[in-house]
Amino acid sequence: MLITHDTRCALDTVVDLVNTAPEDDAAPDGLADVAGLADFVRKHDMSDVGLLSEFDLSAVRRIRGRFAGIFSAPDSRTAAGMINELVAAAGTTPRLTDHDGYDWHVHYFAPGASVADHLAADCGMALAFFVVAGEQERLRRCEAPDCRRAFVDLSRNRSRRYCDSRTCGNRLHVAAYRARRKEAAG
Repeated sequence: MLITHDTRCALDTVVDLVNTAPEDDAAPDGLADVAGLADFVRKHDMSDVGLLSEFDLSAVRRIRGRFAGIFSAPDSRTAAGMINELVAAAGTTPRLTDHDGYDWHVHYFAPGASVADHLAADCGMALAFFVVAGEQERLRRCEAPDCRRAFVDLSRNRSRRYCDSRTCGNRLHVAAYRARRKEAAG
């Protein structure tokens, strides 16, 4: 599957957005305030984003929950319906642009769109490409029992199971190894 630079950026953004949600009531929200949202926008080099407000923060949190649902969708029909709703509500307006040193690419949000509409349009379209390509199963949640972070499996054989093999994957492999050693020792 060919993934363009702007689609990859949108995928990274939507994964990071979904993963800002607290995993439980005790965990902090990665978008705790407007300053946190501003940091998120800066980290992801989002263009055409104006002054942010509490309204923007609330709207982004709402679409974050909707994107989380896409990563948990049981099938492509469900995911497609969710993506269609997000993209339609954002008032998608595809246009070619070549800003900030990047070659021609497509923005799907209308000029002057809110940050929530910007995310819904660009990230929604990036996820839509996976559904269209029959690759919806690549939109996953980490299989580690204590982690449910979202990720996009870009491995060649669709075999990635953990959000990060160095943390979640390694931790589970070490635990399994220790369990086998303990069982063998009797």
